[in-house]
Amino acid sequence: MEPEGPPVVARDAATVILARDAAGGAEVLLLERHGRSRMAPGAFAFPGGRVEADDSAPDWERLCRGLTAAEAARVLPDVPPSQAIGFWTAAIREVFEETGLLLAYDRAGAPFASRTLASTPIAEYRARCRDDSRAFRALVAGEGLALATDRMAYWAHWITPEERPVRYDTRFFVAAAPPGGTPEPDGIEVVGARWLTAAAALAQHRAGALTLPAVTQEILGSIRPYPTATALVAAAAAREIRPIRPRIVLADGQERILLPGDPGWF
Repeated sequence: MEPEGPPVVARDAATVILARDAAGGAEVLLLERHGRSRMAPGAFAFPGGRVEADDSAPDWERLCRGLTAAEAARVLPDVPPSQAIGFWTAAIREVFEETGLLLAYDRAGAPFASRTLASTPIAEYRARCRDDSRAFRALVAGEGLALATDRMAYWAHWITPEERPVRYDTRFFVAAAPPGGTPEPDGIEVVGARWLTAAAALAQHRAGALTLPAVTQEILGSIRPYPTATALVAAAAAREIRPIRPRIVLADGQERILLPGDPGWF
């Protein structure tokens, strides 16, 4: 299956695998995409979205806990150094916009958990951020918060197949979920949310009860061995991360997704 003309340029994106501890093992947050979404309509996937220009503004470094611009550039050596930190800030911003959960510390240095900020309700801030990504930086700076980038770790790098009309160059991060957080889908991009273990999500997909994009299935398989959120985040340090770009071919009129190393992929 070859694209007509040159492939669409993949846009930078960031996604977060939010994990929390539960009796049955580590659960991750899966969001149900709106039925009219451009990407994976109606499917369940991790929170995330495009990296915007303001996500790498110079003053973000002072608003991040445990992450410098230089360290971000070291972790993502194929990204322009001035833009690398933007993948972390974009990931946290997208989680906030889609779920209302904020990976941050409050003025006292405690994990942010309140549903209402000092000056403006969460819902109003979310609406502002959806309209203009710069509003997220104003929120963090104005409320004296620090992004919990110290609780995040780089996990995987996937690029949408060249055959797709909408493409993203996505970095996946793992992170411990904020304490006591209940996701509230925005009703625009996201219409549902479920906490599931990787094993349960994959089993429901096989049973036809849950639709998972191919990349989400692969990521769930990669995190399945880790029993706790702490173990999952800690495991990221030992991972060798290489970009993965699937290929789509047609077989008997049906799409088939090939991964690097599969016969027929090139």
